[in-house]
Amino acid sequence: MAAEQPTATVPGDQTRIHNIGYRNYDGPRLGRAYARRSLYSQSLRGSYGLGRSAKSKVLPMLLFVVMCLPAAIMVAVAVATKANDLPLDYTRYAIVMQAVISLYVASQAPQSVSRDLRFKTVPLYFSRPIETADYVRAKYASLASALFILTAAPLLVLYVGALLAKLDFADQTKGFAQGLVSVALLSLLFAGLGLVIASVTPRRGFGIAAVIAVLTISYGAVSTLQAIAEVQSGTGAVSWIGLFSPITLIDGVAAAFLGATSAFPGGVGPGNGEGAVYVLVTLGLIACAYGLLMRRYQKVGL
Repeated sequence: MAAEQPTATVPGDQTRIHNIGYRNYDGPRLGRAYARRSLYSQSLRGSYGLGRSAKSKVLPMLLFVVMCLPAAIMVAVAVATKANDLPLDYTRYAIVMQAVISLYVASQAPQSVSRDLRFKTVPLYFSRPIETADYVRAKYASLASALFILTAAPLLVLYVGALLAKLDFADQTKGFAQGLVSVALLSLLFAGLGLVIASVTPRRGFGIAAVIAVLTISYGAVSTLQAIAEVQSGTGAVSWIGLFSPITLIDGVAAAFLGATSAFPGGVGPGNGEGAVYVLVTLGLIACAYGLLMRRYQKVGL
């Protein structure tokens, strides 16, 4: 119990000193690395609603199931029919399911950063040893990891199912590895774009709408222009138009260097020379997204 010590030196003075028992912290100080890891792990768990209310788990878990269900069906068909190959290449799966991936990014990118902006908790992070770079890296890595889990899990289902169906081990392992590289690049790109867009507004609803608009409208516009160019025999233009949408960027990289069948009109993807441009643009967008996030949170933390 707090002790009250009257210090009245002048008659009638009611001034008191209250000893409320505060003590200095003398435990271990774990530093920036521990804070960064903690922020990463908590953000990753939050991307799937873990540690949050049951309502928060519904959408991410539902999208995870939707991503894996077609893979399970393909495996069942391949096993039942004793097929010689899977119905869909590993590198094509994420492209086919890009609508589900876009919806996941749109729902979880604002969840990761918009609440911190809305409730003005970002300066509180920076009042501790954690710095701007730590916050940005933890948030970026957590969303990219969540996306990688979302996109790699169905590939694992396909791979295990292919081995159970006794398909060629070498071919399936090579395709699985190529698919993992493809979805890793996709995860980095989509996480960066999603976080940059979501960090512009503290309103979660606006962030969701903006992310959906950027990812889906750009893909629809690019696909339409590619179809028009292909009909008009502008086959050379089809590949260059693909540079203006995130999902077609990944499709082009996979077609050029990972042996994927392109989803471009006519099935003709970029060659090695054009593919190098695709890689440079993709890596440039990832670097720009990281830089924009750093600048954004340097201003917020002031």
